[in-house]
Amino acid sequence: MATIKLFGLDGQEKGGVDVADKDLVLDRGGQAVRDTIVGRAAFLRAGTASTLSKGEVNGSNKKPWKQKGTGRARAGLKQSPVWRGGGVAFGPKPRDFSVKVNKKVAKLAFRRIVSDRIADGTLFIVEDLSLEKPKTKLLAAALKALKAENALLVVAAADEALTRAARNLPGVEVATAAGAGPYQMMVHGAVVVTRPAWEKLKERLAAPAKKETVA
Repeated sequence: MATIKLFGLDGQEKGGVDVADKDLVLDRGGQAVRDTIVGRAAFLRAGTASTLSKGEVNGSNKKPWKQKGTGRARAGLKQSPVWRGGGVAFGPKPRDFSVKVNKKVAKLAFRRIVSDRIADGTLFIVEDLSLEKPKTKLLAAALKALKAENALLVVAAADEALTRAARNLPGVEVATAAGAGPYQMMVHGAVVVTRPAWEKLKERLAAPAKKETVA
């Protein structure tokens, strides 16, 4: 049984929340994490790099000089890749870099990352992240008290005031419990989860039910 620390916005510890060991994944999932993160990076690649081959470069097909008798190397056309201004040999062309990551792999990666966060103490819960006003100063003070200036803030539902307060803080991002992805959970220095959001996040962390075998 693991325990996640519970804090108030003033940075004072107010107890803890228990997590069942069966819901934590610490002995596997490393490859799933790698595949998911690489898949995300590949999906974000534009794939728009494009070069011209020698057949696509403008120019005539006339030989620069005759084949023999000049003392120079043979040359067929000025569009050759060995000439300045010529085509590019085996250059990049527009392509799709996306890699398929199935749902089971993505779920395992998410569970492994969250489990690691819980194990090393960089994921903790706060009672609430509601602000009196959507002011960056108020949120910055709260995160400083929590010692989480570089953090992912996970809330139960979209909060416009919190999002407006966080957008001018470098290293701070707001996500919902349903939408937070493995990369977001991994890249920040800490993960701050509200109490209502934890109830939803716990559903994603829960071990999948085993199928009953029929005799």
